[in-house]
Formats: sequence, structure tokens, C-alpha cells
Amino acid sequence: MFESTPDLSVSTVAEIVRLALAPVFLLSGIGAFLNVLASRLSRIVDRSRDIEPMLLASRGTEHDRWITDLKILDRRMSLINWATGLSVTSAILTCLVVVLLFAANLVRTKLGLEIAWLFIASMLSIGAAFFIFLIETAVAARAVRVRTELLQHTVDDNG
Repeated sequence: MFESTPDLSVSTVAEIVRLALAPVFLLSGIGAFLNVLASRLSRIVDRSRDIEPMLLASRGTEHDRWITDLKILDRRMSLINWATGLSVTSAILTCLVVVLLFAANLVRTKLGLEIAWLFIASMLSIGAAFFIFLIETAVAARAVRVRTELLQHTVDDNG
């Protein structure tokens, strides 16, 4: 399974770095996606904090509307948290791919199958995160519909 002395020539190390470059770019993309998720989560939290005092001061149908809004925001927070967890899992798995690419070459062992499975798991994880993000954006889009009573509101100029 292990060969004797690893070849640590510059060309060998350069080849390993070349192989590891694609997963490193993937990490960069995952980082950008995590930034988007964190930004959305921050806006959701800010919006829920804005609603809390209005909810406490409201009664009747207005109170029910604020409760509905908070429930939607809570659902969106949950979805963002799932997408974040899956994205971080993908990043960790991708890091393991890079580490194993180097380790396999350094100790001259055949870890190709393990590296492939880790990469597949990473892609499944980030794919699931993107899918959950799609659901969150759909929930957000449905929640920002303008209420019918506002669209039909008129002002009486007689008074």
C-alpha cells in the first residue's frame, strides 16, 4: 500500500498543487455563497427585530398579520441555517479532498477512491445547500406580496 521514499521534487509538488487548485477555487465559491447566506440571515434577523415591537403593540387582524410575518421569517431563518450548515460541510469535505491529494502523493498511497467519494459528498452537500437556498428565496418572494387592501386604498380629498 505504501511506497518507500516520496518524490518531493519541485515538479511533483507543482503537479499536486495543480491537482488541488480546482477544489481550492471551489472553496472560494463556497465562501462567497456563505457570505450571501450570512447577509440574508442578517437582514431576516433585523426584520424580525423590527416587527417585534409592532407585534406587541398590535391587536386583532393587524396582530395576526405580524404573527404570520414572524412565522415566515422564522421559516426563512431555519432554511438559511440548513443551507449554511450544508455549505460548511461541503467546504470541510473539499478541504479533506485537498489534504488527501497531498497526503496520497507524499506517502505514496492510493487514495483515489476515497478522494472521489469525498468530492462526490462535497458536491451533494453544496447541491443540497443551493436547493434549500432556492426554497428560501421562493418563500421570501411569496412573503413580499403587496396586501390587497393597500392596492385598493383610496384617499378622500374632501376633508
